[in-house]
Amino acid sequence: MSAQSDARLWQIVEEAAATVTDETGRFRKGDLENELRTRFAHEDLEVHARAAAADKLVQGLVRGFGERRSPKPRRQSGMFHPKGILKLGNGIWVWMDRATRNDLLEWGRLSTRNLARVATAEIDRQRYVAERLDAFREHTGFDFLGELEKTVFGYVASEAEDPFDDDDPLPDPEGLLYDGQQR
Repeated sequence: MSAQSDARLWQIVEEAAATVTDETGRFRKGDLENELRTRFAHEDLEVHARAAAADKLVQGLVRGFGERRSPKPRRQSGMFHPKGILKLGNGIWVWMDRATRNDLLEWGRLSTRNLARVATAEIDRQRYVAERLDAFREHTGFDFLGELEKTVFGYVASEAEDPFDDDDPLPDPEGLLYDGQQR
């Protein structure tokens, strides 16, 4: 998948999101999904962009398969199922029925490491929220976060790079974070 293909797909998603956004700046995930289905059904995508879309579809299906088969605490039938999957890192998965003692140890280590990363990210998120709420209280007259960020915190948009281009501070190639949720 090329950067050009990815860029084209993200452009389509961005345009679709703008289309389904209401006057308050809100949109529904389901509306965005429907708009994308419509666009992809009618869009005359370049071959490279169509291949990139197929790659993303395949990756999403594989990720979803792994999530469905991952052991979940509090499942009525228990965490073990022979057709369950343990994600061991580096793209290696093992059927639970065939998992070894070492596989179980590695899965447990990864889970603990991911929990720590998620907790750290949540601390950062809550700190950000608290700082912005304090700023809203201290600087009355602001109705929107964008205004507050620009005026109080000095946010300046940079045209140099895409701020959403693979700078995720919590890369999760194994889909272990946010159990069952897409980020």
